[in-house]
Amino acid sequence: MVRRRGQTTSSERGQALVEFALALPVLLLLLFGLVEFGLAFNAAVSVNFVSRAAALLAAEGGRAEGTDCQVLRAIEQDLTSPATPTRISRVEIYWSDANGDQIASNVNVYTRTGSLTCTYASGSITVPYTLGTENYPETERCDVLAGCGGLHTSVDDVGVRITYTHQWVTYVGKTIAGSITFQRSTAARMEPTL
Repeated sequence: MVRRRGQTTSSERGQALVEFALALPVLLLLLFGLVEFGLAFNAAVSVNFVSRAAALLAAEGGRAEGTDCQVLRAIEQDLTSPATPTRISRVEIYWSDANGDQIASNVNVYTRTGSLTCTYASGSITVPYTLGTENYPETERCDVLAGCGGLHTSVDDVGVRITYTHQWVTYVGKTIAGSITFQRSTAARMEPTL
């Protein structure tokens, strides 16, 4: 039998269909894996950015009344899509050393439940958080170059740690495939008052 160039037999078409059926799941797995990784990476970068902005705001606020509420409000407003503030489980505002590590138990822990209203000189703010632990009150922070006494020998470094749970987008059956929880933190030196 003589075959012309470009013609295929039915067995060759069947072989191509079987090869495609074997390769398709691997290609889809790679495609969905790339999408999932991209969304998780984007959420991690967004949370990292928000923790940096929040730490700078906390450093600027220093020991002023309502600083923590302003930090929490900024976190809520600055977190951008595909990340969402509703997936934040907790925010910690802590006294930091120069390396960004928490000093002892000096931390305020806010969980994203209920609501918290802070009143200060120019108004009030309500944020969807509850203060669970208060071991680093705003009034005990040191933002004075001469030091504030006690363990505060100079200006404090303040850190903000955000715990975020990223939900995978891919569905397995009728349920979401799972989630990953990560933390991002940033510390900044408080702005000294002269």
